[in-house]
Amino acid sequence: MRQITYREAIREALQEEMRRDPAIFILGEDVAEYGGAFKVTAGMLEEFGPTRVLDTPLSESAIVGAAVGAALMGMHPVAELMFADFIGVAMDAVVNHAAKISYLSAGEYCAPMVVRMTYGVGLHKGAHHSQSVESWLSNVPGLTVVMPSTPSDAKGMLKAALRLSNPVIYFEHALLYNRKGPVPDGDHIVPIGKAEVRREGQDLTVVATGRMTEVALEAAASLQQVGIRAEVIDLRSIVPFDEMAVIESVRKTGRLLTVHEAPCRGGFGAEVASVVAEKAFGHLDAPIRRLGAPWAPVPFSPALEALYPPCAKDIVEAARSMIGSGAG
Repeated sequence: MRQITYREAIREALQEEMRRDPAIFILGEDVAEYGGAFKVTAGMLEEFGPTRVLDTPLSESAIVGAAVGAALMGMHPVAELMFADFIGVAMDAVVNHAAKISYLSAGEYCAPMVVRMTYGVGLHKGAHHSQSVESWLSNVPGLTVVMPSTPSDAKGMLKAALRLSNPVIYFEHALLYNRKGPVPDGDHIVPIGKAEVRREGQDLTVVATGRMTEVALEAAASLQQVGIRAEVIDLRSIVPFDEMAVIESVRKTGRLLTVHEAPCRGGFGAEVASVVAEKAFGHLDAPIRRLGAPWAPVPFSPALEALYPPCAKDIVEAARSMIGSGAG
């Protein structure tokens, strides 16, 4: 199978869906002539023209507000926000309008739109351009929230998102854009709401989101060397989240470790942990553990930033502790 980058996979999804559906258009800062801050939309102005690839003012409230209005009028906008941190500027449009319009109108209106956002540490951008804010949005009924970790999922989940009739928040990790991976040709669709077991194991379930999936896989390889077989589950979407995939894994392994890049307190791992505690408590052989960032803003210093998100060593140490705590 051909190998393309995460960036190329997202671009392919946009191109294919825009050719399929003339209602789809892109708007955001520098998405047209410059090709996007991370070059995802490079070349799309030339193919689709300035009426479907629109440069906007530097105003996230205007970008998302215009997208909501266009969606209500029958278009299918893709709003690009340069960094996920800036969703705070546009929360009213997302939370109080896009997410609720279908419910408030008894289904008469809907807001089919995708908000693409770059998130995560690794580019030394500091506290205002590096956050993982998925838990903010996972608490809003009416929003779908996805976090693809591979090029294949990046393409397939974006195509699936662009065929939904309600708003989707689509997170793209800054350090994944250059990652290469196999992506099928043709109309490749990945269902939203279905987790993927990236590595099978018997001793411990590790549930990860976004870039933490590859960190968890690195840790699982290290754990294998000391005889611990970790099962790694990539949630892929957190709203909806595949509860049964996690529960079935925990029933097999007896242990659950959640890993995400957002701060541990209030992070989505707490939701996963709660579901398992409620629905699979009798299968647990050790207390549930959560790994996330510390309760602090993302540091600007590269040395401190490198210590901010969980690393493979953290996962290995937590897993070994859990295996010990559940022994006997």
